Amino acid sequence: MSAQTEPCPRDLCAPTEFLDYEEPPVQDFLARALPQRGRPMQQLAVDLYYAIRDGIQYAIYGVDLARRSMRASAVVERGQGLCIHKSILYAACARALGIPSQLAFVDVRNHVASPRLKLLLGGDVVHYHCYARLHMGGRWINVTPVFSARLCQLYRMKPLEFDGRSDAVLQPYDEHGSAHMELVRSHGAFDDLPYGEVIAGLRHAHPMIFAGPTRVRRGSLTAEA
Repeated sequence: MSAQTEPCPRDLCAPTEFLDYEEPPVQDFLARALPQRGRPMQQLAVDLYYAIRDGIQYAIYGVDLARRSMRASAVVERGQGLCIHKSILYAACARALGIPSQLAFVDVRNHVASPRLKLLLGGDVVHYHCYARLHMGGRWINVTPVFSARLCQLYRMKPLEFDGRSDAVLQPYDEHGSAHMELVRSHGAFDDLPYGEVIAGLRHAHPMIFAGPTRVRRGSLTAEA
């Protein structure tokens, strides 16, 4: 997916229910991740990307999808989360820096999921994969600060890098050049998390992965690697 050359249609720097960057946990995280902010926005966006990609653990098993747990402040406090949690934190921090942001949702085919994860997902398509959109330099840039370098190493994937100028959305190939992730369907972009739609969509598409109303079954991505 290429960056769209279009103006930012409205102010997308305000805090929201889920992009609650005014809360102390998010402000403290920003202070640690970006101690020097007197730099170009592009560089701040890059540094923030790596702080979240590698500093907030990616997790599927055992994560909480309750409404309160999806707020950026809760993600910082837990220090881990799904693509949705991590992208929410990134979008929230971007707004705190004055960078307009949104959340985008897509269905992707993941060719390297473990057999157990494929069983629980009901196949190799992951529904409502989430990434952030930043509006910089008069255009939208799509960014996925999700899979850490360590996790990519375990699953023999190339880490997804971000230079602040080009899209960094999907990892199409693993380290051997084989297919890894591909876009199946887009659900659109949103100014805040459309909580009801996303949770209902996940429960409909992946019922076996839930251990309760909002809790994902337990397991270990590391062990399954």
